[in-house]
Amino acid sequence: MSHSTEPQATSTESVDTAENRELLTSIVTVSRSIFGAAASSVFLFDQESNELVFKAVSGKGEGLLVGTRFPADRGVAGWVVATGQAVTTADLTANPVFARDLAERTGYVPDSIMAVPVVHRHDTLGVLQVLDPHPQSRSSIADLDLLAMFADQAALSLHILLRDDAARAAGDAGFAVLGRISTLLNGMDAEQRGRGVQMVESLHRILAGMAR
Repeated sequence: MSHSTEPQATSTESVDTAENRELLTSIVTVSRSIFGAAASSVFLFDQESNELVFKAVSGKGEGLLVGTRFPADRGVAGWVVATGQAVTTADLTANPVFARDLAERTGYVPDSIMAVPVVHRHDTLGVLQVLDPHPQSRSSIADLDLLAMFADQAALSLHILLRDDAARAAGDAGFAVLGRISTLLNGMDAEQRGRGVQMVESLHRILAGMAR
């Protein structure tokens, strides 16, 4: 039985985020089962760092790869992100974009692959792939279409994860600013501190008015 390798929801992680991580794990588990594959995984495309991040893994590498990052400009998954096209390859040794060294870093080198882009509102958010699927499961366009249907489900989950990560980052940045202001105020004499507090209160009133 496969188990989620993602952390459980905490006070800093929304229930929606935890549920979407669980959904991603379910998607790769079902994909691996349906296609008779050795492994299935979902990558998130981190545009800022230009990396692909394992968000869910079932089969080979499960429990080890979640959170691992790879360059987004290499390998089959990188090609899928760059082109927005699905791909199925029965012999990866004959595929010029296959990056064997990256596969070796995961601890598993596949012979074949099916991969589709995870797209939300025309934005490629990541890649869903199955490694070494059963030969009968990679023999037609219909099989890629089926995998694309799973990718559609993964797209909304990745979108929500990205949204929540951005919200947390903004919150962390805000707390950092407040911490620096507090440090500055503590280093002032009483008169300066009083003027500083008045400035902070004035800014608060302005921001409160903007939020209405």
